[in-house]
Amino acid sequence: MSTNTVDNQRKVTTLRLAEMKARGEKIAMLTAYDYSMAKLIDEAGMDVILVGDSASNVMVGNTTTLPMTLDQMIYHARSVTNGTKRALVVCDLPFGTYQGNSKEALASAVRIMKESGAEAVKIEGGAEIRESIERILCAGIPVMGHLGLTPQSINKFGTYAVRAKEEAEANKLIEDAKMLEEIGCFAMVLEKIPAELAKRVAESVSIPVIGIGAGGGCDGQVLVMHDMLGINKGFSPKFLRRYADLSTVINDAVGHYIDDVKSGDFPNANEQY
Repeated sequence: MSTNTVDNQRKVTTLRLAEMKARGEKIAMLTAYDYSMAKLIDEAGMDVILVGDSASNVMVGNTTTLPMTLDQMIYHARSVTNGTKRALVVCDLPFGTYQGNSKEALASAVRIMKESGAEAVKIEGGAEIRESIERILCAGIPVMGHLGLTPQSINKFGTYAVRAKEEAEANKLIEDAKMLEEIGCFAMVLEKIPAELAKRVAESVSIPVIGIGAGGGCDGQVLVMHDMLGINKGFSPKFLRRYADLSTVINDAVGHYIDDVKSGDFPNANEQY
């Protein structure tokens, strides 16, 4: 068995992600929300599985991520960890569970770790939530930061447009990124910011930087599974590459099933007892 094969079978940890950045190996990250899909993604060799509050959009049909509750995130994260052996499982802290109250933030993170089996949490924001992040880190819980477009703040922004295009916001993002590294975050996500800025951030911090709509200069990439697999066709941003057209595959399969049931072809003689 080759060294690469052995390495690919190793459990991914926060330390291993740091090692990957140090040697220039890109990090692959994808969302998942249930046992069956998590198992398939994990077996394919994914490095990090994010149990994202994007479940609000793709699993529930909400227009924003804000309605997701802590109980719902724990349910999805438990489902994912049950199907995962290799990937590092990171769970989003949902809106309202950490902003403005560091004790509540810690309690929320502890519940995710104890009740779901996830191995880290992800939090949106910079200096304004520093106290919450530090309190969680002091409890020994790994934290992944999230800067740039932060969907939980959509009502503040009023748009999903590219962030940090202006110098003042770009400078604050760089400062926030360095702060996240300084206080002990093991990685961060940069969402929908100029590629040149994301590359500067990735080169200026020692922790892995995962991009979504942030260009190829990041240390890794993340996409929402439903978007990447073509299950959800209603979302087509510039940064999205579709690797399959499962919407058509599923519609065709279900249509054939309906036809076979209606015609009496299913079940046939070999498909009954």
